[in-house]
Amino acid sequence: MASSVAMNSVGAQAGLVSKPRNRNFTSCNGLKATSSISFESRSSFLGHNASLRSSAIPRIVPKAKAGSYISPEASYKVAVLGAAGGIGQPLSLLIKMSPLVSALHLYDIANVKGVAADLSHCNTPSKVLDFTGPSELADCLKGVDVVVIPAGVPRKPGMTRDDLFNINAGIVKTLVEAVADNCPEAFIHIISNPVNSTVPIAAEVLKQKGVYNPKKLFGVTTLDVVRANTFVAQKKNLKLVDVDVPVVGGHAGITILPLLSKTRPSVTFTNEETEELTKRIQNAGTEVVEAKAGAGSATLSMAYAAARFVESSLRALAGDPDVYECTFVQSELTELPFFASRVKLGKNGVESIISADLEGVTEYEAKALEALKPELKASIEKGIEFVHKQQASATSA
Repeated sequence: MASSVAMNSVGAQAGLVSKPRNRNFTSCNGLKATSSISFESRSSFLGHNASLRSSAIPRIVPKAKAGSYISPEASYKVAVLGAAGGIGQPLSLLIKMSPLVSALHLYDIANVKGVAADLSHCNTPSKVLDFTGPSELADCLKGVDVVVIPAGVPRKPGMTRDDLFNINAGIVKTLVEAVADNCPEAFIHIISNPVNSTVPIAAEVLKQKGVYNPKKLFGVTTLDVVRANTFVAQKKNLKLVDVDVPVVGGHAGITILPLLSKTRPSVTFTNEETEELTKRIQNAGTEVVEAKAGAGSATLSMAYAAARFVESSLRALAGDPDVYECTFVQSELTELPFFASRVKLGKNGVESIISADLEGVTEYEAKALEALKPELKASIEKGIEFVHKQQASATSA
């Protein structure tokens, strides 16, 4: 495992827009500690940048019940497994800036001490601890509320997500086994690709350990939403803070399906625009890999998107009733066992899966939805089969 990890070093009801109430509690706004925080526009690691902050909060959500609020004592422990890697380092920095984090545990097989030392100098409240190698993994995970797993090898030019499978599958299996043993109640965020397979791998491992809770296992597909929002805003000259595009399906190639007809604010696309935007969103990862010309993959945008999902999870844990994100989870929305869609997050994980996004889609989207299913089904089955084969090998050994 060690050598493998080192390669990367390691919606809601239509038309309802909520206006979050001001909630005052001690926080860290941007890089400067402040006495209060408002979820209106200025909280969390996104600081004063209103456009970034707004992009982190889906705006098409039901109104919250009056009187609901986040506890001022809200404070959580987050572990990043693969914290010294290309995604792990910027992701850890962004999580360090969250006012909802009290402790940040950084794990990798090498080079994590320097990352932790560096981050510990940031004047934000969370305490940073480093853990190196398998012998320290259990200590890293004890008492943790959210586990984020970006560990694995990155994509390189010419590689598909399936090319990553054999290496990353083993890494995710090993790490999730440790999660099951040490913090089985934690939210688990899977970033390691191919997500369409690694999430089912995680689910099977947790089932074998007897601690599987489908409401707390998430494939992080937030980057697809971030890209969709960005590209649509650019194409249509829209104010980015107002744009929200649900993205369903999976997290690779044609399994990524942006539902452009469900874009908020409502906007019209020509057939050509729909096809162009859909293909760009689906191939955006390759766009970055090729632009970096062998020097890496989409690490920074992935870190941003993953940090957004972490922040959403923390807000849900803290009692915010208006938290919606698209994510790859166990689902009955289609005949597939796992499917990415918008979900409502709460203290116990997924509270509900928003089915409305798949109602009244265009003919193009309906055909694309059917077209993605065979590939997504195969990827899911590949992940499940991997764990079963590993189990069979261990039994016969």
